Amino acid sequence: MSHAVARLRASRLATSKKPFLARGCRALRCQDCRLVPSHCVCAWRPRIAAQSAVCLLMHDVEALKPSNTGWLIADVVADTSAFGWLRTVVDPALPALLGDPQWQPYLVFPGEYTAPERVVSEVAVAPGKRPLFVLLDATWSEARKMFRKSPYLDSLPVLSLQPEQLSRYRLRRSKRDDHLCTAEVAALCLELAGDQRAADGLNAYLDVFSEHYLAAKAPRAIDLDDELHRRLQAFL
Repeated sequence: MSHAVARLRASRLATSKKPFLARGCRALRCQDCRLVPSHCVCAWRPRIAAQSAVCLLMHDVEALKPSNTGWLIADVVADTSAFGWLRTVVDPALPALLGDPQWQPYLVFPGEYTAPERVVSEVAVAPGKRPLFVLLDATWSEARKMFRKSPYLDSLPVLSLQPEQLSRYRLRRSKRDDHLCTAEVAALCLELAGDQRAADGLNAYLDVFSEHYLAAKAPRAIDLDDELHRRLQAFL
């Protein structure tokens, strides 16, 4: 696997002073999908053309977590970048990406946390530009800190989403059902930008990944001919 999140994970592991111990850390995992081999989803990974791009700003150990869904975005959307977040250090490639004239970057975050004049609810891109969605990949409390303490993001318009559906994500607990996981947020952004097929494919992939992940924990067998897998099959 050579996408941006995989490379960030490898870099983070190389600089770690102690091993990252995820739940079920003793299990042998596929290096490409992070699931146990019996429940691997590599054969179900879609690759869908999209006009949009995604930039993941990932808090500390997010890239190391087997349940991280930023990884799924990078699986599906070819133009996905990933950067580790530190309060005092900024990878120079990040501001360079945000300043690249081919992109129209949007920082995706609830509008209630910033000045009203920064908030937009639609994706409007000038001719010759492509949308670049900057997502803060972290827990909710971490994401709020990242939003406040990343001055290089202060000039970006804030895309405030109003999702109609509750989160379908089942791999980590949240106190609020309206807190979407990173892949769900990315799918909503793709939909707003007109990349409907990529949005639908990412949602289908998230559902299958979640089913395989939870089945591996149970453990129980996977029905590869159920509704979730049939829906994803259309994108392979």
